[in-house]
Amino acid sequence: MPEGHTTHALAGRLNRAFAGSPVAVSSPQGRFDDGAALLDGLTLTEASAWGKHLFVEFEGERWLNVHLGLIGRFSVRRHHLGLQPDARPAGMPESQVPPRTQVLLGSQIPVEGQVRLRLLNDAWVGDLRGPTVCAVLTPDKVDQIRARLGPDPLRPDADPGLALHRISGSARPIGELLMDQGVLAGVGNVYRCEVLFRHRVDPFRPGREIRPVTWQAIWDDLVTLMPLGVAFGQILTMDDQVADAMQALAEVTDGSAAAHTEAGTGARLGDRFERRFYLYKRTGEPCRVCGARVRTRLVAGRNLFWCGRCQRRR
Repeated sequence: MPEGHTTHALAGRLNRAFAGSPVAVSSPQGRFDDGAALLDGLTLTEASAWGKHLFVEFEGERWLNVHLGLIGRFSVRRHHLGLQPDARPAGMPESQVPPRTQVLLGSQIPVEGQVRLRLLNDAWVGDLRGPTVCAVLTPDKVDQIRARLGPDPLRPDADPGLALHRISGSARPIGELLMDQGVLAGVGNVYRCEVLFRHRVDPFRPGREIRPVTWQAIWDDLVTLMPLGVAFGQILTMDDQVADAMQALAEVTDGSAAAHTEAGTGARLGDRFERRFYLYKRTGEPCRVCGARVRTRLVAGRNLFWCGRCQRRR
């Protein structure tokens, strides 16, 4: 399942492609026809993320809510409509073609797979496939969803104390709590396994036994690591890769730190760094620190990977 950095990166791509412009909205698959009709032709104001939820605001207080779930993908790419001279009034530039006309003209753009939702303007097309959630919401409903979510390390308004309050009052293991989006939004299985290992925390320690100083260290680490995931399209947790990524960001002065992935479709992982982790998917292999065998157990519906020798902290 895509983790929170993926959703935040997607919000950025949608803003660069569509924010401030009227957008033609359709459902090539047909399963979102009613919702698409409510948004078609409206100006897209801003896309944002909270954890694994994408919220796209349109004029008229209409919101699109998307959750990619396990298999969802939302690609954003440039296109050329290839309008014929008689497809619009003489002298009208492509940027002024009415959105509903763009939908018809956009049918020239091939549809690959089952596209639930298509966003289209004069330069960009966004295709959503296989989401768990795709719905048009009122502002009140958006507020209700956000209120149920825990703090998101990628949001500047996040309050780590709220997560600590929920953790410290729970008998559930910390390895389970980190996957609870009502406790902490945006963290998935890879970040869970890796950040607990990075701080040598026993994943089966009850939340109420986790010391505040330990929680703050975990939070601060997520605040460092997750923006790297946004910038590079990859989860980076190995110390050498984290250092290289942070150095690359420090050397950029024009705000284009993710230029190498910005033009990507969002349908694939970044490939700048070798895909490797301390523990994730390394069952039975030696721990990179102590040499003990990496263990695996199903926790919160996903395989948790940990080192029983290294991870004893609370």
